This record gives sequence, C-alpha cells and structure tokens, in this order.
Amino acid sequence: MTAPIILFTYRRATHTKRCIESLKQSHLASESILYIFSDAAKGGADMVDVLAVRSYIKSITGFKEVIIEEATQNRGLADSVIYGVGKVLDKHGRAIVLEDDLVLSPHFLSYMNEALEMYKEVEEVININSHVLSSPMTFDDNFLISFANSWGWATWKRGWRYFEPDANKLLEKIKEEKREREFDMGYHFTRMLKEQCNGKINSWAVRWNASLFVNRKLSLNVGKPLVANSGFGAGATHCNTPDLFSVKLYADEIHPQMITPVVESREMRNKLRKTYMIRTSYINKLRVAIVAMLKRIFL
Repeated sequence: MTAPIILFTYRRATHTKRCIESLKQSHLASESILYIFSDAAKGGADMVDVLAVRSYIKSITGFKEVIIEEATQNRGLADSVIYGVGKVLDKHGRAIVLEDDLVLSPHFLSYMNEALEMYKEVEEVININSHVLSSPMTFDDNFLISFANSWGWATWKRGWRYFEPDANKLLEKIKEEKREREFDMGYHFTRMLKEQCNGKINSWAVRWNASLFVNRKLSLNVGKPLVANSGFGAGATHCNTPDLFSVKLYADEIHPQMITPVVESREMRNKLRKTYMIRTSYINKLRVAIVAMLKRIFL
C-alpha cells in the first residue's frame, strides 16, 4: 500500500515547484495520492504570493490523485500541520509529511513506504525520519532514536495519537524526570518548548518531538540524508540563517531494516547530539555568516 503524501504550502511558489519536481523523480509518485493544504494569507502583502502558489498547485500532474484544500483564513504552519495530518491519517491510517521548502532524493518515497510497511505493527516505533545532518561522524544506515525530525517524516494513525498539543504537560513531564539535557540533544529543544508554553513561538515540531520523548517512543532514522531543506535565508518564515543545516542529498538507493531489539541506539543519539553541537556552534555560525556575505558581494 502506497502511503498518501501531505504537502503544506504557503506563499513560496518557487520552493513548492522545486519540492514537487523532486518528488516526481520517484516512480512511486504516480502511485501516490498527494494532499496539498494551502494556507491563506496573513495579510494583503502575502496575497499575491499565496495566489501564485494556488495557481501552480492546480496545475500539478504526475500523481495518482491531487487533492487540494485551500484555507479561507490563515492558520499558521503549526495549526495547519496538526489539522492536515490528523485529517489524512483518519482516512488512510498512514502518511508521509512534507513542507514546501524540502527537496527530496529520488529514493525518498521508496524508503518511506518500505519503512511504513515494515514497522506498521511495531508499537515502539511511531515515526520515520528521512533527514540527518551531515557530520564528521558516521551514522548507521538505519537506527532507532527517540527523536522526531520535522523535515520529511512519516507516521501512522496509531503513532499520531501520542501527539500532545499541550506544551505545558510535555515540559512538566520532562522536568519532573530531570531529562532536560537529554531532550536538548546538543540543541535548545527545551528552550523551544518553554517558548511554546509562553506563546513566543507556535511549533508543532517541538511538541511532536517532545511527545515521542516523554512517551519513550522511537523513530526509525535513515543514516543518509534523503531530504534537504532549501528554505533557509531571506523570505523564510522560521529559518533565516542560510546553510546552517545544509546537507548534500544521498544519491544512492537505501532501504530500511528491521532493527532488533527495538531500543534506542545510545551511540547514534550521542553522535547526533555532537553533530548538533558542531553545526550550531559559534564558529560554524560565524563561518556560515562569512560565506553568505561573500556570496552577496561576489555573486
């Protein structure tokens, strides 16, 4: 059974087209239903761009079926994802989830569909991650980790039922068990969760990540990047630092594996923690800023 693909769009037609074209490189695209949730403009300034996206998505072909839902009021990304994922899972039981700024490997759909089928009855695993940061360390081709990455993921209805929208409950549980540092994993996920509680951000992703973590559930993670994010930099709503998390897509075919025992790999978690620390270090941020400045000057 080929899982439906869910794509969330807003106002970047060029990014949306790039995402769709990369998806269509897979032979499974023509066998997949594509759901597109198009958010409404926040204000008049975004209206032209939103209409450009809506014009483009109506022209999309190459999939088994394209189902478009255009919001009449702006939901924002978090509420759009929570609504759209829940709706599609209620109907199909499984789904692959994308945002409009992602670029996919030709083998992305094959990996995700194989993984969804392989792990469909493994209760400990409730998420599939297809993105991993480039690192000086080597990751296993497949590993289990209690972590959800928002860039190209998949789940089942049985997994999404663990999603907890109340960030206060999630934060309270993490603090109660004194697991803040473990949850951070070299980044600042605990701070993000606190900002969600305080209304400073509205992130479905940090709540999904925390939902896995507090329930001690796992993701199957591919050890080679099958997804790249092209949405950093000027014009991005949430990610305006160019190239900080850039990766080179893995070009070869890769397949999921059934991992036993079904427990988190502490070695892989530690490697990912160190990778986040390296990529978000002051030195790397300075390097990225200098490269971006030179590109603006000379290109």
